[in-house]
Amino acid sequence: MHTADAKLTHMLMKLFSHSKEAIFFTNQQGKILAMNPAAEQIIEPNWIEELYEQEAQNVCQLCRGYTNEVELMSCINCFLHHPEEDFSSFQVFLKTKDKGVIPYAASYHIIDEIEGVRAFMLRDLTKQFKTQEKLYQTNMLKYVIKAQEDERKRISRELHDSVAQELLSLLVDMRLIKYMNADEEVLNKIQQTEVSLTRLLDDIRHLSLELRPASLDDLGLEAAFRSHFKWIEKNYGLLVHFSAELSAARYSSEIETVVYRVCQEAVLNALKYAGTDEVYVRLFEDQGCLQLMVKDDGIGFDLNDIEIKGTGLGLYGMHERAELVNGQLKMESKSGKGTTVHLLVPLPVEDD
Repeated sequence: MHTADAKLTHMLMKLFSHSKEAIFFTNQQGKILAMNPAAEQIIEPNWIEELYEQEAQNVCQLCRGYTNEVELMSCINCFLHHPEEDFSSFQVFLKTKDKGVIPYAASYHIIDEIEGVRAFMLRDLTKQFKTQEKLYQTNMLKYVIKAQEDERKRISRELHDSVAQELLSLLVDMRLIKYMNADEEVLNKIQQTEVSLTRLLDDIRHLSLELRPASLDDLGLEAAFRSHFKWIEKNYGLLVHFSAELSAARYSSEIETVVYRVCQEAVLNALKYAGTDEVYVRLFEDQGCLQLMVKDDGIGFDLNDIEIKGTGLGLYGMHERAELVNGQLKMESKSGKGTTVHLLVPLPVEDD
């Protein structure tokens, strides 16, 4: 044999033996003529000898159908019986010894027309499918949260610009009526109504702020935090010590929303469960990340304790939101030692 041919044959044999792809050689009838070690690894050991002994279509014992334009798993127009069609790349499902039925990227080629030899090559798609599923879930979560925030913004603006303004106008009219000629009973009723309207107006403004603070969209994180903490202190008596060390006035809307919501939830948890009158919030940039730290010196809790106070959904939601911006959420807490929530969000690198 010519040296070049021998070298090529040697390389092909190495490829056949060491390939991570499962390779089967079959005849026209689908009888397996040979298989490489990668193929043998996915088949039950007691099947291998049996497959070699069968005369035809023993590939079918492993195959659970391929994906066509009509069905996910079908035997219609099977690659074994219609080799003239394009089966250079398709998806097929095989029964394996360890993982059950799993999807493979497959190709089916005629490599010797005279002898009728076909090559059936398979690449495991499980990892790619899991990656795609994770990507789909992440994208869907982003779309859902964006839709929620957009709707919150719309309702917040509507409450502030329409409902609150109408109530304020009505409140002014009520105050004017007090100066008109009316008996004491009517004036008392007007005063009671005025108090109720004032309280309702405050509630609507609070609801508007909770839904989506206008300052977050108009002025950015620092202004939104200062406004929110001022409201927290006024209404609940919780003193929030806030410091901001930012090199940029604004960040992307997605990053600002995530940081604001995580901080909002962390401060709310401290208010509800920490048993403290003070919380420390620091917003800063370091190591290419926008970082948020929310710390309290309250009662703390055991991170390994599944009986966390409240629903626990707040903690889950913070982690979920952090992942949306490729962020990392760290939490430290011990009983009697307080709690620290640390969020790190990588910032895009600016071109010089």
